[in-house]
Amino acid sequence: MPLLNELYQEIIIDHSTSPRNEGNLDLATHSTEVHNVTCGDELAVSLFVSDDLIRDIKFRAQGCSISKASGSMMTEKVKGISVSEAIEFSKKLQKMLNNSETHLLDEETIGDLVALLGVKRFPMRVKCATLPWHALERALQSPIPCLKV
Repeated sequence: MPLLNELYQEIIIDHSTSPRNEGNLDLATHSTEVHNVTCGDELAVSLFVSDDLIRDIKFRAQGCSISKASGSMMTEKVKGISVSEAIEFSKKLQKMLNNSETHLLDEETIGDLVALLGVKRFPMRVKCATLPWHALERALQSPIPCLKV
């Protein structure tokens, strides 16, 4: 088990120090900003959704390595899938992280995100891991009004 914990820690460190899809999305159709008042994490998510598919996604995070790593892994997981698939996955992952349902997603489906399941042992860190997923759901419920020219 110590080797597995080391692997999970390496995944979190990798995504935290070299986040994927970090930045601003200029042509976003959906976006939001969220804050974790408990630890001070701030996260912004912007998406380009077309024909019900998440075509592109970017995030910006200031805060702990858990929220930044979770945001990075989130962008990789949801890019290219449908809005409904992304929301369903988000809800299941959050239930798993909150320990209410432990086997909603299999290891193949969850991929690198399995590294986040270790935060269940630290209840205060669960909010850090779920913050990007809350942002994703909130952004998908808040399309940016199109400007008419």
